[in-house]
Parts: sequence; C-alpha cells; structure tokens
Amino acid sequence: MTGVLADILDTARDQVLERGEGLTQEQTLAVLQLPDERLDDLLQLAHEVRMRWCGPEVEVEGIISLKTGGCPEDCHFCSQSGLFESPVRSAWIDIPSLVEAAKQTQKTGATEFCIVAAVRGPDKRLMSQVAAGIEAIRNEVDIQIACSLGMLTQEQVDELAAMGVHRYNHNLETSRSHFPNVVTTHTWEERWGTLKMVREAGMEVCCGGILGMGESLEQRAEFAADLAELEPDEVPLNFLNPRPGTPFGDLDVMPATEALKAVAAFRLALPRTILRFAGGREITLGDLGAEKGILGGINAVIVGNYLTTLGRPAESDLDLLDQLKMPIKALNESL
Repeated sequence: MTGVLADILDTARDQVLERGEGLTQEQTLAVLQLPDERLDDLLQLAHEVRMRWCGPEVEVEGIISLKTGGCPEDCHFCSQSGLFESPVRSAWIDIPSLVEAAKQTQKTGATEFCIVAAVRGPDKRLMSQVAAGIEAIRNEVDIQIACSLGMLTQEQVDELAAMGVHRYNHNLETSRSHFPNVVTTHTWEERWGTLKMVREAGMEVCCGGILGMGESLEQRAEFAADLAELEPDEVPLNFLNPRPGTPFGDLDVMPATEALKAVAAFRLALPRTILRFAGGREITLGDLGAEKGILGGINAVIVGNYLTTLGRPAESDLDLLDQLKMPIKALNESL
C-alpha cells in the first residue's frame, strides 16, 4: 500500500482530473489515509476535478418533512425512530404549510424541493398526501420536486414517476459491511432494490449516507465504491450529529480534517456526481469547513434547517456562494 500512498494524488490527477475515471476502492482508501499536512493539496485537486467535470454551478435544495417521527425502523442515528426515547414525536404537516415551505425554498434560489416522510415505506394515506401536495405545489411554485419516502414497491415507484417526481432520495447510509451495525429492521439490499427500481423508472437517483457512525476508513472507502457502482445522480454527504436518546447519541463528532478528507475522497471516487453538503456539517465543520468543502469538491447544498436538526441560515450559504463566485444552478428549461 505504501506505493499507492506515496503517489495517490499524482495518480488521481492523471486518472480522475485528466481522464474522468473515479478512484477505485483501494485508491479511495489511500486518499482517506493521507496525513493532515496533505489536506490542502487534496482539497485543491478535488476542487479542480469538480470544476472540470461538473462546472462551477452549485445546486441549492430545501427539504420539508411531511411526516415527522414515529418511524418503525431502528436506524441508530435517527431521532425519528419510534423505538427510541428521543424528543421527536410523530406529526404530520398540512398541504398549505407544504406549499408555503416550497415558496420559501424557491425564494432562496433553490431549484429543488424535497418532500420527506419518516416511514419504512409509504402506505396509501401517505401516497395520497404526497400526490395532493405535489399538485398544490405545482399550481403555485415553479420548482422541481423530489421525494424521500423510504422503501418502495414497483407500483409506488410507477405512481411517483407519473406524479412527475424529478428525483428520489433513498440513502444507503453506509457501506454494506457496516450496515448491520446501523440498522437491524431492514437490510442494505432492500434499500438497493428500491434505488434500482427508481433508476429504471426514469427518475433521478439521490443516494448518500452519514459519515462518522463508527465505520472504519476501509468501510468508508467501501461505501464510496458502492455508490460508484450505483452511479447516483446526487450523493448527499451527512456527518453524524449525535442525537439524544438514540443508540449513536454518545458517539464523538467526526474531526473536521477527517470529514474534509472524506469529502475530497468521495469527489475523486465520483467525479461527475452532484455531491451535496447535508446534515451535520455545521457541528462537524463550522463556517470555515463550509468554505473549504465547497472549494474541495462539494457542488450542492441543502439550505436552512434539516428534518430534526438546525442548519445554517440560508442567507449564510447564499452569501458564501456569492463570495466564492459560485453561481447557483438555474431551473432546467424543461420545467
């Protein structure tokens, strides 16, 4: 491995920057193992890769929870599980509030609005609520709509595609080998199956996960390779924000240097993918980390708050993008 480590950035410059070929699992591990003094060089290379293969535009998205809490699954990081003693309780949002949230999201310049529900998978009531919500939003707001509703049947995939859902989010969360340590009420393979159906139905695939859940660097590299095999259109990168009452509530926050190495490594493994800053970046990276990440491979952000945790004010991210001269991606002409 020492030979790989010695010249991994030179190799990546030729392979990824010049030829657009993502790093292999072994190469990604070598990047994750780089010493901290190589971090700036790594971030610079990741930024060059992002600019070459994705361009300077940054995609901005807002998210809203249609159904919060009371989920029957035991994802160990999540305060929305009904199985844990967390402060989040089950609640539904009404359609007018959903439309208002979409309007507020659009005002930030966001092109994407994601409707999320804390469920194993949607039942008929939820699917009808989503359909009504999408129709109401389309009548008043010019924005692309994404959904994140858990695991789907083929019939539900077809229904969402018929509703005009632009992108479906379903995170693999972590590598296949680490997944049983994170979730026990369903399998990694079940999530993979939903993602395959979504892709085949013509919707864009949004799939990422959470870093800092006790996985090894080897498993982090494995996760990047899993995603490269899936070829999602977008990868949201979350960092664990330990939530009270959850099994992972006492885990340490990921060190900022480790998080930034991971951002750059995932960019080098996925050179053409939308790589989105998502939950946990505030507590993990702070304001400086936001800038370093956007200049280190990130080309999309979620603005405002997340599902059960506070984010940075939208204005802070938008001001930062302006300072960095990163244009916000405009709506597709097809809308």
